[in-house]
Amino acid sequence: MEKLNNSIDRSWIDKCNKPLIISGPCSAENEQQILETAKRLNPSYVQVFRAGIWKPRTKPNNFEGIGKKGLEWLHKVKKNTGLMVATEVANAEHVKLAISFEIDVLWIGARSTASPFTIQEIADALEGENNKIILVKNPIHPDIELWMGALERLLGKGIRKLGVIHRGFYTYKNSKYRNQPNWNLLCNFRRILPRIPIICDPSHICGNKEGILDIAKKAYHFQYEGLMIESHCDPDHAWSDAQQQITPEKLLEMLKELTYIKKCYTKSKRDLNSFRILIDELDENIIALLAERMNISKKLGVLKKSSNIAIYQPTRLKNIMDKSINLGKNLGISEELLKGVFKLLHEESIKIQNQIR
Repeated sequence: MEKLNNSIDRSWIDKCNKPLIISGPCSAENEQQILETAKRLNPSYVQVFRAGIWKPRTKPNNFEGIGKKGLEWLHKVKKNTGLMVATEVANAEHVKLAISFEIDVLWIGARSTASPFTIQEIADALEGENNKIILVKNPIHPDIELWMGALERLLGKGIRKLGVIHRGFYTYKNSKYRNQPNWNLLCNFRRILPRIPIICDPSHICGNKEGILDIAKKAYHFQYEGLMIESHCDPDHAWSDAQQQITPEKLLEMLKELTYIKKCYTKSKRDLNSFRILIDELDENIIALLAERMNISKKLGVLKKSSNIAIYQPTRLKNIMDKSINLGKNLGISEELLKGVFKLLHEESIKIQNQIR
């Protein structure tokens, strides 16, 4: 990993005296929408204008992007505003077209990052394009090796101006987020690759407008180098992901508040809050798992009632306790804590089943 870490060219991000802000609509829809959104962004805060030209969709027959003509609109934004421009690429043809329209920043989406064959195709197409900034979104599932493998494939073709985008991870449970942040994984990623610039994408983590500022604040505590936040001149009528886009004016309000917060926090306060954020996320996961466990207890109660099975099963309780204590010992958790936790869980499960009975 040392070779990978030392090969990264940070010049493109280090020249910014403030966090790099990438903003613009989820999808390019028409020329007016693109130019108006770009015009309303404040260049004192936003350095890169983004828009999706090709939109990978899980199911067919949904809007999958405007295609090549959207690149012409991005080129106009670059010419008229002086902002750098960015879009997502998912194959070699996308790369060639984006380069032909002088797109400055290319990002690789989560689905593409998860496919080594796709990453290799993109890397091959980028060979020799040493001035392009390439950002790699995290894979859908929390797999650090897969993420780093994508970076290694790009570096293998001489691409050194690299960064990553944290857009959150698929979660198996109900969550207030569209994609679970998994801040602890990002801490581990940074420990392995401390020189890689990390951009946080609150829009895709939240999946809604309401949580964007909160995620952006949390990202600050983990010393991210920038943010990618979706903005739209008329977000309520956006063709894709309308619920997570904000107006350029609302974006400016957020960025001003974030600038103020940065001035107020000392390093020790920031470090303290980062540990609290990690604990809060774990607590949310525990609560979600507890809810799932209690739902299973309800189903179990129904089954016991219909089969005339006794609710209290002492042998089952002993097996749960023994397995949990043994597992906990290997993980450094005290026997006393585990006994207390599983006693409470068992009592609550019995209570739920008795209510059904």
